[in-house]
Amino acid sequence: MSMIKEFKEFAMRGNVIDLAVGVVIGAAFGKVVSSFVDDILMPPLGIMLGGVDFKDLKMVLKQGAVDAEGKITDVTLNYGNFIQSLVDFMIIAFAIFLMIKLMNTLNRKKAASPGVPPAPTKEEVLLTEIRDAIRTKPVV
Repeated sequence: MSMIKEFKEFAMRGNVIDLAVGVVIGAAFGKVVSSFVDDILMPPLGIMLGGVDFKDLKMVLKQGAVDAEGKITDVTLNYGNFIQSLVDFMIIAFAIFLMIKLMNTLNRKKAASPGVPPAPTKEEVLLTEIRDAIRTKPVV
């Protein structure tokens, strides 16, 4: 029974829930970026390159035979899909870079804004008392 209790405490910690939310949002963001690349970015790029659709780029390694359903199955090296994945990755990496840069800028502005200074730590209070005691002590 204690193992179930420990698991429940682990699963309900903020970090685990935050991670789960991040994974779900990341998956949705990946779909949006893939759609952007597939549907908006790659068609004009393909036209500029002479009407090439990157998904159709492949190298046939071995000619296939007709299977039972009448389909011809070639063994291919689909480098067009790889190029598409690289473009997806670069866009996602750039978007994450911009988000982190924005967060860092906001954190710097927040830290630089004047406000109430934080309360001194126990060590700072103790060091201040020691300094004040040394100053009030007569020099021999």
